[in-house]
Amino acid sequence: MVRRLWPWLRLLLACGILLALLVRLGAGAFVDGLRAVDLGSLVAALGIGLVTTLCGAARWCVVARGLGLPLSLGTAVPDYYRALLLNAVLPAGVLGDVHRAVSHGQRAGDLGRGIRAVVFERFAGQVVLIAIALVVILAQPPLDLTLDPAAAITVLAIVIGLAGFAGLWRKRAATVWADARAGLLSRRAFPSVALLSTVAVAGHLALLFVAARVSGTDAPAGRLLPLFVVALLVMAIPVNVGGWGPREAFLAAAFGAAGLGAAHGLTTAVVYGVLALVASLPGALFLFRKNGEVVRERGHQPGEQVLALAR
Repeated sequence: MVRRLWPWLRLLLACGILLALLVRLGAGAFVDGLRAVDLGSLVAALGIGLVTTLCGAARWCVVARGLGLPLSLGTAVPDYYRALLLNAVLPAGVLGDVHRAVSHGQRAGDLGRGIRAVVFERFAGQVVLIAIALVVILAQPPLDLTLDPAAAITVLAIVIGLAGFAGLWRKRAATVWADARAGLLSRRAFPSVALLSTVAVAGHLALLFVAARVSGTDAPAGRLLPLFVVALLVMAIPVNVGGWGPREAFLAAAFGAAGLGAAHGLTTAVVYGVLALVASLPGALFLFRKNGEVVRERGHQPGEQVLALAR
């Protein structure tokens, strides 16, 4: 019963978070965020989005090939863009990844490894982000109280991410570990995955800085960096509506604790949400595009795996 109700519960939780922010800070911060977006920021979002998408698609190729699945960059980029767009416009923020995992697995003739390739690819990005977040946070003064909420939500994001990953694959530990060593930890894969993930994180941080400047925040980059690194971790919490919810709550709380104003934090989050959506819009060009990559078909039925990954 809990598994069946969880998708609806997390949707209600995300809506509740946004409603609480609306009641607490008013609609002005939301409206200001929408008004702040200008042509320059839209162009920057498209450019940064291109870089991060190329990195993500290339990382997916490395992992998939390590698992023995055929995947070219020319195929991965359109699929990745389409997944980003679906993640941005559908509840839960992962359904686009579910689609690319299942479709690639079906085309490659191995649905299980197709799903694991996407899970490993996304998990690798989160691990690199966690490592960067820990370095940034530990580099801060130990008595800097503005990092207390950030540290708490960092731990929450790590626990949720690791628990979800472990719960999803606990019954297939041996197979998963063997595939993880081949797709992520091999000498050929690990350096590429780490580098591509680092560049992708840098791109997401750059988009957050663009959002902050557009929203009128003039705090120095060193003061914003720890907040933004943890904000990226918070975005991985699977309680959102197309990415909206915890991100806005965290940035509002973090900006307030840092003395930058909770309303400015919320406005920054709104601008980032709009820019992230714009960055994914090229995916609309590929929504109905059929992939031309010739691979084996074995007629797998994806229903149970899709539901398991979506939950």
